[in-house]
Amino acid sequence: MTRRRTLLVVVAAVAAALVLSGCVGMPESGPVVETQSGGGVAGQPGVYIDPRPPQEGATRAEIVQGFLAAMTATPIQTNTAREFLTQDAAASWTPEDETITYAGNPRIAESGVGVSVTLRDPDHLDAQGAWQGPLPRARRIVQLPMAFEEGEWRIDRAPDALIVPESWFARRYRQVSLYYFDPTASILAPEPVFVPKGKQLASTLTQALLLGPSAGLDRVVRSFIPPGLTVNLSVPISDEGIADIGLKGDGGDLTPQSIELMMAQLAWTLRQEDEIEALRVSINGQSVPLPGGVSAYRVDGGSEYDPAGWQASPLLYGLREGRLASGAGGTLEPVSGPMGADALGVRSVGVSLTATRAAGVTEDGRVVVAAPVSGRDAGQARTVVTGGTDLLEPAWDFSDRMWLVDRTAGGAAVSYVGERGRHELEVPGITGRQVRSFVVSRDGTRLVAVVRRPAGDELVLSRIARDRSGRILWATPARPISGEPDSDLPMRAIAWRTPTSLAILSPFAATNKLVQLYLASVDGAPAADGTSTTVPGPLRSLAGSPAAGDPLFGVGRRSMVNLSAADRPTVPLASGTTGVTYVG
Repeated sequence: MTRRRTLLVVVAAVAAALVLSGCVGMPESGPVVETQSGGGVAGQPGVYIDPRPPQEGATRAEIVQGFLAAMTATPIQTNTAREFLTQDAAASWTPEDETITYAGNPRIAESGVGVSVTLRDPDHLDAQGAWQGPLPRARRIVQLPMAFEEGEWRIDRAPDALIVPESWFARRYRQVSLYYFDPTASILAPEPVFVPKGKQLASTLTQALLLGPSAGLDRVVRSFIPPGLTVNLSVPISDEGIADIGLKGDGGDLTPQSIELMMAQLAWTLRQEDEIEALRVSINGQSVPLPGGVSAYRVDGGSEYDPAGWQASPLLYGLREGRLASGAGGTLEPVSGPMGADALGVRSVGVSLTATRAAGVTEDGRVVVAAPVSGRDAGQARTVVTGGTDLLEPAWDFSDRMWLVDRTAGGAAVSYVGERGRHELEVPGITGRQVRSFVVSRDGTRLVAVVRRPAGDELVLSRIARDRSGRILWATPARPISGEPDSDLPMRAIAWRTPTSLAILSPFAATNKLVQLYLASVDGAPAADGTSTTVPGPLRSLAGSPAAGDPLFGVGRRSMVNLSAADRPTVPLASGTTGVTYVG
């Protein structure tokens, strides 16, 4: 999937356990009856799609086409789709295990043993709705064995997946985040998933969160919601905006601390439903005692676990005549600490989330110096890294861990600096590659890099695993999140836009007076707005933050452009200002 695919290509998966009867789709034509319904449909008011059941005397190919078409039933259900299966196949089919989406119409062909379905540009998502990227090539032709049952053809075995047209999902699903904790239980980490639009959003979000983190996230995130719980019917919302979350199952031994963390997960996840103001939780009919003895937990609670960094500084930082400076606009003033008092010969800087420490890379790219930002904090500038080759701008996570990428003759070397010194970290797909730039999420669970490839730049992401004390364990193999490389649009700069998306700045080859700005989602799914924007001006870098309300700036030599404002005002930079950035 390339960067230029339109928003129509955006697709998603179901929060499986909520869609017990399933959901899926197929070509926009076929044996489907679409009418208007007074009750309406989630995400598409007034539309009611009633697929036809198997027709008498249908050929094998017609049965398969009807099976796929039946999964576009709206409201969502797969009862009709099961009628196209043999009795044994219908009993064992679990379409909630996975969702597969495809472009256009599939190619359906009969063979000696059954029917094959060839999918074009298929992607897939797990049972929770988390984007998994392109479907492996070996699975792009779906083989459906057929059997003659009670005088009619039926499908004798179906994949445990919902195989649907991407356009159908694009109209009916939305991307949301499920909130888990980092392994130290210090900060929330959002995980994007796709869920159905409509009135059942609270139920859908709750059930998806109860499923726990997706496969592959062991030691990356953790949940404090007891495993095995399910939603008891649904999550009603009162006129006062209170969501009553009735759960059933084994709640285990809940402590005040685990309840607080569980409620923070639920509050951050369910605040995406605009109608909800507060939550109440019960397990098997017994009310869960809420923190502080309150009767309902507000959805704006748990602010101290903000994935964008609790109490993170909203100021801009940069270098002014070689000294560390900060401010809210284009005129950055030198800070009172050692790096603001003297020009230490640094070319780039990174500042910790609470703006207590800063690190700078020297002009030759070989040394990193660090110092307190404020003169009120005791301490002097000291050298923390030597012997580098071409160190990129440092990044920081919530734990005051500094991240570095050194562009050596043998490719990128990733390391981090903590209380116990500097440590190398092997990041498959980034280590040893030609890296243009990188960022680390404030929650410390994601490392994103721009990797140069022969076909063009590619944005890749690795997940960082830690133990419960915060010690780094490993990094997962980096996977692309920007689609196919495009040699015509090199990635000049990247910056966080939200905790789950990044802004990308790309120059045009034919002119230095225009640049392209677009978004990438951390899961690799097409960005929510699905479009790119052309911005005038010779912009060289981005200053971006995942915190809501912090503007995104495109930075040039003498001015910045506020890319978050509708009129994109230009902000002059004070003379000698370089390396403008946010904390992190």
